[in-house]
Amino acid sequence: MTAKLASAGAATRSWTRLPDAELLQLRFCDLRLRLTATPLERRLKGVYGEMERRGLHFRPHMWLAEEWFSPDGIPGIAVPFYLAHPRLLRLERRMMRQAEGGTASWMMRILRHEVGHAIDTAYRLRYTGRFREIFGPASLPYPDSYRAKPGSRRFVQHLGDWYAQSHPTEDFAETFAVWLKPNSDWRRTYAAWPAWEKLQFVDGVMQDIASRPALVRSRAHVEPLRENRRTLADHYREKLARQNDWRSEAADGLMLRVFARQQKRRGAAPAASFLRSHRRELLAGAKQVSDADSYMLHQVLRLAIDRSDNMQLYLRGSQRNALPHARWLLGSLARVLGEKERPQLNL
Repeated sequence: MTAKLASAGAATRSWTRLPDAELLQLRFCDLRLRLTATPLERRLKGVYGEMERRGLHFRPHMWLAEEWFSPDGIPGIAVPFYLAHPRLLRLERRMMRQAEGGTASWMMRILRHEVGHAIDTAYRLRYTGRFREIFGPASLPYPDSYRAKPGSRRFVQHLGDWYAQSHPTEDFAETFAVWLKPNSDWRRTYAAWPAWEKLQFVDGVMQDIASRPALVRSRAHVEPLRENRRTLADHYREKLARQNDWRSEAADGLMLRVFARQQKRRGAAPAASFLRSHRRELLAGAKQVSDADSYMLHQVLRLAIDRSDNMQLYLRGSQRNALPHARWLLGSLARVLGEKERPQLNL
């Protein structure tokens, strides 16, 4: 037993010292990663503590996988491998330019969201009439993309990108996360929002199920890392391939969040004309909310005007209401288009 433990420790120490090119050739199962004594374990215990203070007895289980997800029918949470070791976190950031959940606060926000999915599964909440009435049917297919309404107050704001608007189950998970967060002042913050009804629903349901045992108690692990024989290179090659043409696709998606392909009302201004006529104040406003330099913002505005012309986009409402959304658009386009080239895998 001692020899096996020593061998496992030596294997862990050896791959942590490998250069990226060699590390990428290892299989996930060979990394022998564990949750024990990691920041992940501490954050999960932190979420358990938040649930306990809310009177909830349910505790979702957690395991390592390639990505974040909470599978249908399993009241648990899969978390990405790179959060289990700092060497892998550095690799993720180099390959993808960011690591989802890579900071303490970001990790906690995602965990609260995923706990929302797990508790929905555990108590079959999505099948109740009241859930469907408030959030919509969970049976709706997940869209490849969604057109968010930035000004809508029917949804809470938690993870960003108006993620609650993407699907009824995501709406519930985001609402649960806002409710669960310690010292959440949701009663006052959302008092004048239609989303308040959703928070009130979550508050009532959580009180109802607080001491009840879960209806779904499976502790299964879906696609666990310990059984994954793919190499890290396979993972990143596929992940990078999914992002082919990501800049243009993301840019067009952002444009459609703010502007419409058809006139929503008679006399609606073409988006390109609006952007041209408000060039100066849009650039000044975007500069205040973006880290991009003036040159980059000018280029982004020119692109937005060109794409608005090509896509024949129009304002959704008044020019006054469109101004803050257009400022957000320029800042978001600057972040998307300002990304450096992704690494190329030639292994």
